[in-house]
Amino acid sequence: MKTSLLLLFCLTLSCSKAQEPLDIQGHRGARGLMPENSIPAFMKALEEGVTTLELDVVITNDKQVVVSHDPYMLSGICSKPNGEPVTKEEEKQLNIYQMDYAEVVGYDCGSRGNVRFPEQEKAAVAKPLLVDVISMVEDHLKKYNLPKVGYNIEIKSVESEYGYSQPQVDEFSKLVLEVIKRRLTNDRFTIQSFDFNVLKHLHKSNPEVRLVALVENAKGVDANLEALGFVPEVYSPYYILLKKEDIDLIHEKGMKVIPWTVNDRKDMERLVVDGVDGIITDYPDRAKGLKK
Repeated sequence: MKTSLLLLFCLTLSCSKAQEPLDIQGHRGARGLMPENSIPAFMKALEEGVTTLELDVVITNDKQVVVSHDPYMLSGICSKPNGEPVTKEEEKQLNIYQMDYAEVVGYDCGSRGNVRFPEQEKAAVAKPLLVDVISMVEDHLKKYNLPKVGYNIEIKSVESEYGYSQPQVDEFSKLVLEVIKRRLTNDRFTIQSFDFNVLKHLHKSNPEVRLVALVENAKGVDANLEALGFVPEVYSPYYILLKKEDIDLIHEKGMKVIPWTVNDRKDMERLVVDGVDGIITDYPDRAKGLKK
């Protein structure tokens, strides 16, 4: 009898694990459809049914946490307060870490669109504060009685930029977590980064935070984990580098695997068949109906 009950219990756990839904993450909200990392992009991602909002954060001179992929005003998409496009020569001088947020909001990074994403709707948008993004999303979910979503927040950190376009790792991490924890519990968010120094610091200082190792090299799973020094919650490689045997190895080591940035439906379907736990995509509308 005890053996039967134990077997039933194990089977129940296996079924529960197998039925865990595929995590569809809207990259920078829904970059293929709306201006990246903007309030409209996050609202569009919710409309398209994502389970997680993926976004990036940088820091201003007055220590505000801003949702932006780059620590400067990108010439390809941003316009100055006078309406003139930011030039390639100007962009690195428009360093967000050396600007107060009151200055940052004067730049429009959506009206010009993005030539790489012809389906993207043009809209006048400023780079929002992380606290405002979380508040607007949470209020929207509550108002319309919608399921909770996760937040996969990338700390945009580069070792060579410490002290120039970003604070040091400890201050950067502290500022971001202070904002997140005002409204979200630990089960609602992950912190991701390509900078393993960030992940190492958070693993030691905030072990309760779930971490995601972003990878864009071809060194392999073992080599990257050795460099990191611990096993994170999620291993997130560029999808082109990901093979079925890698997915199996990542699972064997106790991690989920969520590749970036998958925009072709056939690639999505192949990766799901191979066993990924989720995908990050610029086009969450293309991921509809995908299931493990």
